[in-house]
Amino acid sequence: MRRSNQNLTTAEIRRFKATLLAKRQEILADVITMEHETLRRESTELSRLPIHMADAGTDNYEVENTLGLMDSERKLLADIDDALQRIEDGTYGICQGSGKPIPRQRLDAIPWARYCVEYASLLEKRRMPKLNSSDLARHDYGEEEYDEESGKSYRRAQ
Repeated sequence: MRRSNQNLTTAEIRRFKATLLAKRQEILADVITMEHETLRRESTELSRLPIHMADAGTDNYEVENTLGLMDSERKLLADIDDALQRIEDGTYGICQGSGKPIPRQRLDAIPWARYCVEYASLLEKRRMPKLNSSDLARHDYGEEEYDEESGKSYRRAQ
């Protein structure tokens, strides 16, 4: 069973929660601004038809770049929401891979961190399975499989 992080005080947990909520608000504002800019750009493009092919390529690149940034921001929002849920569950600050406490310095730098530095390093080297909360809840750490058609890795239950 998962345990709460006894190394963090209630005041520290509140501070991390406030930091996460502020970062979440900042990212939401950024995403909304990007969406409005993309919509504005698309509506002005329609009024400029016909346009040169090079201009169309530049515009398409800018839209694709903005969509990529928005996707990245949405993923970060999901990580922040997961961290806020871990605070509510009492598991915030515990490495989801090793079960060890995540040091305060790491949480100060990345308050939505799921893993301690050691486990994150192993994940980057692809030596350890990347676990999600449903894997942890079920404790069925199946072997990782790679689906060439979709290009995604997944876990097969044991």
